[in-house]
Amino acid sequence: ETNRYAGLILKNNIKITTSSILAEVLECVKRACLACLGDRSAMIRATVGTIITSHGVQGPARGMARAHASSDSGDEFLVEGSFSAMHKICEDSKQLLEDTPVSQPLGILIPKFIEFTGHRNAKGSLPGPRLHQPVHRRRLCNIWTALLESVFRLAEDTDTEVRKQVCSSLVLLVDSRMGYLLPYMTSILEFMLLRTQDPDEFVAQEACELWLAIADQPNCQELLRPYLPKLIPVLCRGMKKRRRGARIGESRDAHIPDRESDIRPRFHRTRSKTASQHLHDCAAGGGGASGEDADASGGLEQQQQQDLLLLAESGDADDSGGGGDDILSSWNLRKCSAAALDVLANVFRDELLEHLLPILKDTLLSERWDVKESGILILGAVAEGCLQGVTAYLPELLLLTCLQHAKPLVRSITCWTLSRYAHWIVTQPHELCLKPLLYELLNRILDTNKRVQEAACSAFATLEEETCSDLVPYLGDIVQTLVFAFQRYQHKNLLILYDAIGTLADSVGSHLNQEAFVQLLMPRLLNDDDKDLFPLLECLSSLATALGVGFLPYCEPVFARCVRLVETTLRQQQLHFQNPEANEAPDKDFMIVSLDLLSGVAEGLGSEIQPLVQGSPILDLLYHCMQDSQPIVRQSAFALLGDLSKACFDQLRPAVGNFLMVLAANLNPVNISVCNNAISGLSAEISIRL
Repeated sequence: ETNRYAGLILKNNIKITTSSILAEVLECVKRACLACLGDRSAMIRATVGTIITSHGVQGPARGMARAHASSDSGDEFLVEGSFSAMHKICEDSKQLLEDTPVSQPLGILIPKFIEFTGHRNAKGSLPGPRLHQPVHRRRLCNIWTALLESVFRLAEDTDTEVRKQVCSSLVLLVDSRMGYLLPYMTSILEFMLLRTQDPDEFVAQEACELWLAIADQPNCQELLRPYLPKLIPVLCRGMKKRRRGARIGESRDAHIPDRESDIRPRFHRTRSKTASQHLHDCAAGGGGASGEDADASGGLEQQQQQDLLLLAESGDADDSGGGGDDILSSWNLRKCSAAALDVLANVFRDELLEHLLPILKDTLLSERWDVKESGILILGAVAEGCLQGVTAYLPELLLLTCLQHAKPLVRSITCWTLSRYAHWIVTQPHELCLKPLLYELLNRILDTNKRVQEAACSAFATLEEETCSDLVPYLGDIVQTLVFAFQRYQHKNLLILYDAIGTLADSVGSHLNQEAFVQLLMPRLLNDDDKDLFPLLECLSSLATALGVGFLPYCEPVFARCVRLVETTLRQQQLHFQNPEANEAPDKDFMIVSLDLLSGVAEGLGSEIQPLVQGSPILDLLYHCMQDSQPIVRQSAFALLGDLSKACFDQLRPAVGNFLMVLAANLNPVNISVCNNAISGLSAEISIRL
């Protein structure tokens, strides 16, 4: 019947002008789907469950009732299809579980799931993950004991999927209702410790999630301290790289062009005139940011997230260090174990060293490269939590020599681990620590392996941030190495190289303004490759501020290009407002980074920027940017206004009344960074001159 309607509509190109035909077709489809819950094909049963849960609350409610009734059937396929459908509804239709005419659906569903945990196909009846979250409601407390007993009953099941779901269920229960589990925690911890060593990696990974969940609990130390002697070795073993089939990679792959799909999206961090002070407050333990200011003041948190991401990625390339699979595509046991060790190190601090040091010495001195690599990863994972205790042993661990290891994977993970100790390294005698590390990293920046290049460049950027002016004696070698890297790097690593050069400029400031350095760097950076424009402009923004008048010979084309990008974006935005169907909304990222670069140029050149401003439409464009609907655009615009008011107030004077009205309208702490930059604009030369 459905096919007949569909065929007529398609054959005759009929336009449905009333809802009656469509409604009848849909009702027919629904009836047919429900009748297929017990189909012999697993694919059809799975598709039916998806259709049932995707038709709004009323659809799933009826589907739930039908699936619940069918679960008592003697037909094995119908039972499995019914449970599959109920699982999907529980996962995707949260509203159905909470606000629905169906009377207490959880009170009906959970006993049904519990009843069928003894079914020979038990993996189809284990309570779904989303089902656990609202279970703590008072009306469901009376089934808690039965629920836990059903989970424990399946704990020794031989089916790997069942064991995996048992582990997942226990992790979710710890997350949501830890209080109910306290009487059972000894059994749970013993079981999950065993399952973290499960031969099946996916079961072990699900079990490993428990240690991350417990780390967030206030009684974490009390619960886990007795298990540390067993748990820490298990996590460390989980961090060892697992070989996955015959994967082919090249140790020397720097000459191989990157695939564009390997390059991740980038996001611009906009300028805030008060950002550095706010970051200092955060580092000192002051209050965090809220709302709109999160991006501007969350630098430390962002860095921690980047560290964890790199920690998670480390070692997911080929054994040879070559390209490998998409490292962001999956969360695995290695990543989970490293993350768990990281959070536990922050909970137990140096108390972990009693269990860690023997493992570190054994792994780091191992002749097997994969064991040694896991030891280096362990050392990096505990850098934040165990810094005070572990640094006493760093010299004897001979980590610098690992930067010369034959395996690229060992070299790359060593770069990352050493960057985690950069703050400690700069406090040591420079001849003993900083200088040797610096030159080893410069060698690795020019490595023949792309992954090592990436890790070394990122580690060097971290070192730059920590050392600042301490790098000045080595600037000649640093600049020459970074410039030479342009000849060796493929597209992906070029983006990281731009970051390293920009961070160098931010760190050493005007010390970079030497003719030899400028002549080496600037010709490499002034190119018209649009695919690299975004990170290039960020890099130039830092250089413009650092070089000051040294940037003057190069500022005219840079200034003109930024003005053109802002103008183009505003024009595209106007066309979109006039006809949104015909014109897409513009991507404002290039406009934002252009405003920030112009701000850097104005800050660096000072009054030398006056001729460029006088002969351009930048002030009119700036006025429009200051009224943009996006706070991040206004934030960058106000930063530029503040710098221009210092550098060329005479050009601003005719329009200063209009600028003041917009600034005053943004003195609203709802958007903290916007408000801060507006205050900065008002309190600069504008107020003094007026």
